[in-house]
Amino acid sequence: MRAETRHQLKQDRFSKVTLEAAEKTANWTVEHQSKLIAAVIAVVVIGAIAFGGWYYVNTQDEKASAELSTAVRTFETPVRPAGMPPQPGYDTFASPGERATAARKQFQAIVDKYPHTHTADLARYFVGLASAQLNDNAAAERSLQEATGSSNGDLAALGKFALASVYRGENKDAQAVDLYKQLIDKPTIVVSKATAQLELAGFYESRQKPDEAKKIYDQVEKENPATEAALLAQRRATAVKQ
Repeated sequence: MRAETRHQLKQDRFSKVTLEAAEKTANWTVEHQSKLIAAVIAVVVIGAIAFGGWYYVNTQDEKASAELSTAVRTFETPVRPAGMPPQPGYDTFASPGERATAARKQFQAIVDKYPHTHTADLARYFVGLASAQLNDNAAAERSLQEATGSSNGDLAALGKFALASVYRGENKDAQAVDLYKQLIDKPTIVVSKATAQLELAGFYESRQKPDEAKKIYDQVEKENPATEAALLAQRRATAVKQ
């Protein structure tokens, strides 16, 4: 098998696993489980970059990428229904917390073993997500703040998006709003302006600020005619209680 073909198959497998993991990751907080579409896209994009030729500068990054694929599979392993025993030959976890604990350990190992690789940057982001699932907000903040400082603009945006959610859970409203506004002012492929706007509007709704929320929904609808974002904004604006 030619080297390019092997490389493409490896990238495709990684992207599939990463996409599924990101979908599971969207459940790390009930408040945001339907909103992290950007996270799904971002992880796939960054995963593809991690396996691209630009980052294969040494064997360390290649090894880190392989281990990241394993850790991501752990992160998206199914959780058994309560009371169901493990089934032979079928990997599952007893709870989301058990899964997040196992995955975080694997992601952190990548950071520790390959700290200067690009793959470790992505692993730090996942450490932050796993920590958030475990309600370890201090660890989540540390890892996601590192992600926000990444030289990779997509990863930095994704880190800000996730960190804003952590701040919301901690009632650090000013910090959350600031991050959303940064994403609105400087959108990326992985976190579009409309995505950040809808998230900020949802935040205002949760804080009983319907006027601010509706203003943003109206703006999204006006700026994105005939799109899913516009339809979603329209539905939410109609439902806003003023």
